[in-house]
Amino acid sequence: MKVAIVGATGYGGAELIRLLNHHPEVEIVSLHSSSQQGLPYVESYPHLQDIIHYSLEDIDPLQMAEKAELVFLATPSGISANLTPKLHQAGLKVIDLSGDLRINDLQVYEKWYRKQPSTEETVKSAVYGLSEWFKDDIQSATIVANPGCYPTATLIGLAPLIQQKLVVEDSIIVDAKSAVSGAGRSPSAATHFTEINDNFKIYKVNQHQHIPEIEQILNVWNPEIQPISFNTHLVPMTRGIMSTIYVKPKDVTTIDQLIDLYNGTYVNHPFVRIRKKGSFPATKEVYGSNYCDIGIAYDERTGRIMVVSVIDNLVKGAAGQAVQNLNIMMGLDETTGLQFVPVYP
Repeated sequence: MKVAIVGATGYGGAELIRLLNHHPEVEIVSLHSSSQQGLPYVESYPHLQDIIHYSLEDIDPLQMAEKAELVFLATPSGISANLTPKLHQAGLKVIDLSGDLRINDLQVYEKWYRKQPSTEETVKSAVYGLSEWFKDDIQSATIVANPGCYPTATLIGLAPLIQQKLVVEDSIIVDAKSAVSGAGRSPSAATHFTEINDNFKIYKVNQHQHIPEIEQILNVWNPEIQPISFNTHLVPMTRGIMSTIYVKPKDVTTIDQLIDLYNGTYVNHPFVRIRKKGSFPATKEVYGSNYCDIGIAYDERTGRIMVVSVIDNLVKGAAGQAVQNLNIMMGLDETTGLQFVPVYP
């Protein structure tokens, strides 16, 4: 498949290039930027010298459709909403890595993102691309809304419990942490070295835009689920998401039952790895890979289940899952081009 990448100069775009450069069934035919057109791509990323020879092009859907079959949109939120309908009308398939097409209710999107939503037709056409759980829909999709990084870690961690209706519906608490690359490449006061180095801070308290995305999918699995408590923290590291989830079970359970449930649920999902009893994952153990590693605990004293879910925010939380979705759309094995061993240490 011939693909184009819009937003190629961001971290998500660069990660797509890293992954697709090794993909046996994909050819990158063009790279696009709204602000740096005409410049050689290696000026943005010198480490790709002698690997990527493209110059950045303007964003013209009709010209893109002459060369590509599918477009990855690795753009900030607010751009895809306007661009996706034009790309789709030009005959291109779209995988959108931004949040513009994930929220079904346009008013909810506008409230949480504070941006103009896309057309109702476009949003209705978009399939939510949580690869492990919406594979059948993704196979026939022409527009895929790639999940956010926090929702990917959180939803994969919660799915077995929610789908089996095992938890008290108003008991979900998510304590999530992200590396700084999740904020994108453009610097800000919040991500400046002197602000984040030697520091650990909470942000967007009870206001994170990924809250309605997570709740929307949880309610697909169990309509009785109530609003969740979800808060995020910025950690002074380059890559990684850790989502620590606390829930109350409806009935008394055991750790062995929980681990059996998770192993049975994910046995045929190659990118989800369940830890043995008493073992919990660290972000470094999935660094540079498309894995989601999960550890589970049950506290008999408090009666709470704890799920620890970790991913690389740029891979499984963005570009890697986008390539996984591309594989599903193409009818390939979903691991094609993604069999990277995590980078350690």
